Amino acid sequence: MNLNNSHLDQLRELGLRLIDQNSAHILVAPQKNQSGYWFGGGNIIQEEDERIVICGRYRNAGDSTTGTGAGERGLEFSIFSGTSIFDDFNKILSFSKTDLAHSSDIVSIEGGCLIKDKNTGNTELYLSTEKKSAYPKPLINFQKPGTGVWSVDLVRGVSPEKLDLKSISTIASSTDGNTLHIKDPVAFQSDNGDTQLLYCNHPFSWSSSNTGLSQRIKEENSFKLISNSVLKRGNSWDVACSRITERLKIPKTGSFKSLPDLSIYFYDGAECLRPLDQNPQAAKRPRGYSCEELGGLAWGWDEEFPNISPISTEFPLFISPHGTGCSRYVSAIFLKNGNLVSTWQQSQKDGSQPLVANQLERSEVERILSA
Repeated sequence: MNLNNSHLDQLRELGLRLIDQNSAHILVAPQKNQSGYWFGGGNIIQEEDERIVICGRYRNAGDSTTGTGAGERGLEFSIFSGTSIFDDFNKILSFSKTDLAHSSDIVSIEGGCLIKDKNTGNTELYLSTEKKSAYPKPLINFQKPGTGVWSVDLVRGVSPEKLDLKSISTIASSTDGNTLHIKDPVAFQSDNGDTQLLYCNHPFSWSSSNTGLSQRIKEENSFKLISNSVLKRGNSWDVACSRITERLKIPKTGSFKSLPDLSIYFYDGAECLRPLDQNPQAAKRPRGYSCEELGGLAWGWDEEFPNISPISTEFPLFISPHGTGCSRYVSAIFLKNGNLVSTWQQSQKDGSQPLVANQLERSEVERILSA
């Protein structure tokens, strides 16, 4: 069963109104207002007491192809709390590279994700780090000096500010050259209590980026690999990169009231992993590349997960009007009052990428999804 064009248009409008590049305001600034500096790559949650918690990593300039020798790169993972995306947020916890080094030294910190485990009531932080470890022997000659291998760790605690580093363990990694680097986790729990873990994977050559999936069955401790690619890379703007960053359930309202449960998926895409020259006589466009990706939208029936179909095919939906056009790492939730809020990294005129935020009132969401 497919959605008709009218429903797809409504989902597209909802995405565009939520990720409104001109209405967004800066929520967390990077440490410097210049290219190579940003904050984001995390998510936003709301707790039972209605406190809003956001997380992400501070990244300082550096070249990921050469390791730490060209800059500090992923420097610190931080968690903030507040009462409204229009108010100030206070840092409640942060982790350095040294803090997160449990099995080896850490070269860099990348994306992470907070969830409240419905089965235990505890907070879980899924966090990706580049560990100082060697490529598999058949590929060792392709490893650049100063670089490591990416994997995803899990940290548990009774609350976001009480995450216990003694609990840290690696729960997603690879020794396969085609999926060697695993990072940018996006976790959510299905209605039956199973935990779905989406993440980005790169081959040893860093020539593409895909979205993999591992699953933890309720009351089990370990994750099982389900797929190395749940969202096929496209043919144009997202031919090199297709990285899911958020899953948002669509409310049962308006023309969606009688449909089966479905969700939309925000994802980052890029035409290339390194910037390409453009013909000066042709129409120019942001093409997206590694660390400067553009944003897209997909959808899927919840009962058929992980069967996901892209909505943005020929062109991206989300492009910053500033800098490189980069708009990535979207996170979105419905608050308890029915308002819809989002955060994402947005390129600025100075080349930096702060975490920005926007909100849609409940009434506007209902209008967009109405019959």
